[in-house]
Amino acid sequence: MATASPLHLLDDILNTEQQQQQQQQVLSSLEKIVLTIFLSIIIIMTVFGNLLVMVALCKDRHLRKKKTNYFIVSLAFADLLVALVVMPFAAIELTTGQWRYGEIFCLVRTSLDVLLTTASILHLCCIALDRYYAICCQPLVYRHKMTPVRVAVMLGGCWLIPSFISFLPIMQSWNAIGIEDIIEERRAAAGGSNDTSCVFLVNRPYALICSAVAFYVPLALMVLAYQRIYVTAMTHARQIETLQRAGSAPVSGAAPVGAAAAAARSSTTSDQSERYRLRPPTGSSASSEPAPITTSRMRVETKAAKTLAVIMGCFCLCWAPFFITNVVDPFIHYSVPWQLWTAWLWLGYINSGLNPFLYAFLNRAFRRAFLVILCCGDERYVRQGSYSHGHTHRACSAASVNGTSMALRLSFLPNRSYSDNGRRILANDQESQDSLGPL
Repeated sequence: MATASPLHLLDDILNTEQQQQQQQQVLSSLEKIVLTIFLSIIIIMTVFGNLLVMVALCKDRHLRKKKTNYFIVSLAFADLLVALVVMPFAAIELTTGQWRYGEIFCLVRTSLDVLLTTASILHLCCIALDRYYAICCQPLVYRHKMTPVRVAVMLGGCWLIPSFISFLPIMQSWNAIGIEDIIEERRAAAGGSNDTSCVFLVNRPYALICSAVAFYVPLALMVLAYQRIYVTAMTHARQIETLQRAGSAPVSGAAPVGAAAAAARSSTTSDQSERYRLRPPTGSSASSEPAPITTSRMRVETKAAKTLAVIMGCFCLCWAPFFITNVVDPFIHYSVPWQLWTAWLWLGYINSGLNPFLYAFLNRAFRRAFLVILCCGDERYVRQGSYSHGHTHRACSAASVNGTSMALRLSFLPNRSYSDNGRRILANDQESQDSLGPL
């Protein structure tokens, strides 16, 4: 039986190794293609969503009347810059494995990354504070707190504060003080210089200060604001339920003074309001109403909890892993793998694509403006938008998290008594109905 020669065995080994290398190259190319497509979709969706928000505010004058919308549009501008300036270079570096734009532009790109992502997070904090004042305070207090000058100062702070933790320390290399040797080792391992890699490491003081300013302090303010919003919303819903139960009770004899005053005020309503006034239920006693009222209140509370949970959940899910790692890594000798860093960073970038959906697409006024833009000014949506902003908008709108639907039903019933506290609640609900946003 003939045996194979050593030359044949060597050829077989070489051929096998070549085939394995080719398979690995094909697999690597396929992974790069899938990764490129995935990152491109993220960038395109982020650009489209935020650009649509900005165009909607420019074209719809009704949106420009709400102070909260200026925060939303400034947020969209920050997220749009993240998608146009930061994400493409990060995607190119990730897919090619090299940085080809020099050391100076590496510092500039890193500074823009910190600046724009921090500005985006601070805008979310300002939106939460604006909604807190709109919902938890009386309407006059909200108008006093949220003056145009104060809104402009808050917006300016959202862009100015991040510069103190981005361009100023990064361009001066304050983040590298004490860890120069570690940075040089990383550069040598990646290719020798920043011409082929963009290495960014931070020392402990910078990691703590940057993370506190960019994430932990805004997170604490958002949690407190939304917690108070939820408590106030549920309190309003329960008070409105009480007012509606009191108003549904049969009135015997002379009407009380409060009811007479309410009837006198309601008699001055416009014909359009009279035309869309909700009629009191007929053929049912007062005792049959608590069940639907309770069901409606539970539905409002459930929607409130879900909405606030989605807002806070998405924000924490996207940014908490990155900033936790950012604080922990300097204390464990920078042993976190770069793959994990990259995954957490892009998860934070995805938050810039989710913000338009959380803060604009779920808002009825913005949705109408989007329909007008996407449908090329279709007259049906134009008429619907102008019609909805008239007197009948309040009667036709859906329930918001602070029990607005019950407040609207009560405000259009002229012969039912409610106290000054009830009128304040209704005024609060009307003031904060659109500012609450995603419902």
